[in-house]
Amino acid sequence: MPAKVDETKCTGCEDCIESCPTEVISMVDGHALVDAEECIDCEACIDACPEEAISMVD
Repeated sequence: MPAKVDETKCTGCEDCIESCPTEVISMVDGHALVDAEECIDCEACIDACPEEAISMVD
């Protein structure tokens, strides 16, 4: 169950990128994007996001 970013909430602060232990989050068009195939479901990005723009998806 990988993390997913809600682009309408993401402000591009990059806190999630810094928190990701596997470095699978990148910035695309000013918003974070999680590589779902490489995400290890640790939820570190969810805790790091000040905008609550990241959640786990089924």
